[in-house]
Amino acid sequence: MEIVSQKPELFVLGAGPGDPELITVKGYKVLQQAKVVLYDNLANKELLDICNASCEKVYVGKQPYGDYTPQETIHELIRHYAFTNGSVVRLKGGDPFIFGRGFEEIIYARGQGIETHYIPGITSMQASGFEDIPLTHRSVSESVWMVTGTKKDGRLSADLACAMQSNATVVIYMGMKKLDEIAQTYVSAGKGQTPAAIIQHASLPHQKLAKGQVKDLAAMALENKLTYPALIIIGDVVNLNNQ
Repeated sequence: MEIVSQKPELFVLGAGPGDPELITVKGYKVLQQAKVVLYDNLANKELLDICNASCEKVYVGKQPYGDYTPQETIHELIRHYAFTNGSVVRLKGGDPFIFGRGFEEIIYARGQGIETHYIPGITSMQASGFEDIPLTHRSVSESVWMVTGTKKDGRLSADLACAMQSNATVVIYMGMKKLDEIAQTYVSAGKGQTPAAIIQHASLPHQKLAKGQVKDLAAMALENKLTYPALIIIGDVVNLNNQ
């Protein structure tokens, strides 16, 4: 896909889970021709080396539980650069349409008369395979629930209570501040001994892993010094490598 016209365009591009080599070929080509890239802290900065020397790189990151660039400011930057430079690449960690606000930015851009393009990325939960934790496995897990640990209002998603009633693998994004609450939800349902894992910096050389039971999530994180960004995986698939 070539970026050749001066018409205002937005490319919402998934950077993948962390390893820069996991970006798609289409994403690589778009970065090569990018005029402006708006990137956040979950996108590997090495991907910016793919851009040409004239590309303007603008950080719009949101530090975990700290300083952040308001979404309204990001929208304004998209509009500004699209109409002054012709095209903007919005580089987002993982896949932009999985807890990534990518579609919010596309809707905004379309409302401004900006043509939009979506380029998927490998979502971070798929990097669990690097720790021999498949998301599904015959006779063990026939489905996957992706749940946000922190909703817009700051609460844990009520969907977790539904997900834990099945044999599905449960993957919780943005849940590191909710470890006690997640554990207690399972304990209250008599499922505190369900296998669980926490994976930090998935797919990167400094990836870290803790495995245990869901009732001990907080202790696992503390003992192994695990913080954000990290994924929580709950289900029998966590222990498949031990069988």
